[in-house]
Amino acid sequence: MENKGYTQDGSVNLRGHPAVASRTGRWKACGFLVVYEAFERMAFYGVAANLVVYLTTQLHEETVSSVRNVNNWSGSVWMTPIIGAYIADTYLGRFWTFTISSVIYVLGMVLLTAAVRFKPFHPKCNPGNGNPCPTSTSEIAFFYASLYIMAIGAGGTKPNISTFGADQFDDYDAYERKLKASFFNWWMFSSFVGGLMATLGLVYVQENVGWGLGYGIPTAGLMLSLLLFYAGTPFYRHKVKKPESPVKEIFAVLKKAFENRRYKISDLSTLYELEPRQYLSTSKQQLHYTSSFKFLDTAAHRESTTPCTVTQVEATKLFCAMFLVWLTTIVPTTIFAQVNTFFVKQGTTLNRSLGHNFHVPPASLGTFIVISMLISVPIYDKLFVPFMRRRTGKPRGITLFQRLGTGYSSMVVVMTVAYFVERKRMSVIKRFGIEGTKEMVPMSIFWLLPQYLLLGIGEVFISIGLLEFFYEQSPEGMQSLGTTFFTSGVGVGNFMNSLLVTAVDAITRSGGRKSWIGDNLNDSRLDYYYVFLIVLLVVNFAAFILIARWYKYKSEVVEGMVEKRGLQMDSYKVTDANENDEYLGEKL
Repeated sequence: MENKGYTQDGSVNLRGHPAVASRTGRWKACGFLVVYEAFERMAFYGVAANLVVYLTTQLHEETVSSVRNVNNWSGSVWMTPIIGAYIADTYLGRFWTFTISSVIYVLGMVLLTAAVRFKPFHPKCNPGNGNPCPTSTSEIAFFYASLYIMAIGAGGTKPNISTFGADQFDDYDAYERKLKASFFNWWMFSSFVGGLMATLGLVYVQENVGWGLGYGIPTAGLMLSLLLFYAGTPFYRHKVKKPESPVKEIFAVLKKAFENRRYKISDLSTLYELEPRQYLSTSKQQLHYTSSFKFLDTAAHRESTTPCTVTQVEATKLFCAMFLVWLTTIVPTTIFAQVNTFFVKQGTTLNRSLGHNFHVPPASLGTFIVISMLISVPIYDKLFVPFMRRRTGKPRGITLFQRLGTGYSSMVVVMTVAYFVERKRMSVIKRFGIEGTKEMVPMSIFWLLPQYLLLGIGEVFISIGLLEFFYEQSPEGMQSLGTTFFTSGVGVGNFMNSLLVTAVDAITRSGGRKSWIGDNLNDSRLDYYYVFLIVLLVVNFAAFILIARWYKYKSEVVEGMVEKRGLQMDSYKVTDANENDEYLGEKL
């Protein structure tokens, strides 16, 4: 196609006309998106960071119940993006899926604000003499309905806004590809800014001014950010949606591989593939053959009826391989779930005084996670990456698997530190003979600070690395669905934490024993639970190492050349396809 100043990747504007490279995309478009992301994260963390406190102090739920409910809601927020991504990749596209979902998201926030602000909507409860609070079922139902409407809205916004941002950079333009290498770092930076606004300001407002105002501020901010998002519409680039569903193609490959399971692949010439010029004429990616998941190769056997192409088979292989990597994300994300549950509950037992009249809200320690991340991202992007780039010759300094491995190992360090801090808290409890649920432990809440700071550093390696990995490795037309590997991993991690908490509580409570994680943390063994998590993290890290050593990276064929997004990810190992005995283009 003649260039005429248009983008080389075939992206279009909202009207479907070819996008002019100089007028659209890049950071001029992403600027609007990162502002939205900051306010959306402020809204989410403004609810999530202090939700366990609201449930226990305002709705008077028990510890295990509140932790389970927080995890279930958080899990839903991170799991619903699977549906939103499927709708975007198959039917509506990212922009329109985001547009519809953002309205639902704002509706949930408005209803949630009403639930905590107006008397007809929140529990009328005045506990006394240790008696349980009588709360209205309808009022509780309204509160949780508002939470889950917000979760449904997040399902359409979360997977599409980050991928829409990445779409603003042309992979076929060397300069824009270089810009894109830093995109996810700064995207997450804006997310961290939103988290900082929530944990630094909103948590304090909620506990000291009022829950209604504490939820109303992020609701107003979210509305404002949406107006700014739509102001950037003329600058946005849009990927052309594939006419066929990429998910259906994957199931078609699996079905065909099962039907052809008796076929033998003697050599690669028995596999069916379109000629490269057919991919070039339709601006579609052709994927290079890899030797992983060989049992799927039979789906492309030439002698079968309506065989799949090698590219379709390779897309399915990528999806299967990404699933294995996804499995290793579940255990580390259970550690993130501790922040809004047990870390906060620990803080409520400690001395929170700062000066004579100020008391630190336990959930506000999450501010230090965000501060740690805000400091770490520029250091990583501006100092660490250039330093490692000079040493390794890799554009990103280290591979994404090395980045993830560093993050995974840091989670072991975080929980080890948390274990020793909990042991210190228990020793103080024993020394002063503290037993009551509401008795303050004479130990500063800032003893918890190291685990929060280390968690922030670890999240820079894990969260950004996973988001970038799943976007880069996703088959064509599946970037939204691909990034839900990241969000769903966080969601399943929350559900897993909920399951672990319930199971550990039930098992340790059996036989009349005290639960490790009972309502009274001053008379529990939270340190044992932390050791249990450390063991899970070590086993998970070992599994990750094995998968990382085996993984085959996405390889594309462009104009007779193999572009392998290998260990360097955004640099390409380029070989002449005609000299590669695994090439399946015109030479067959």
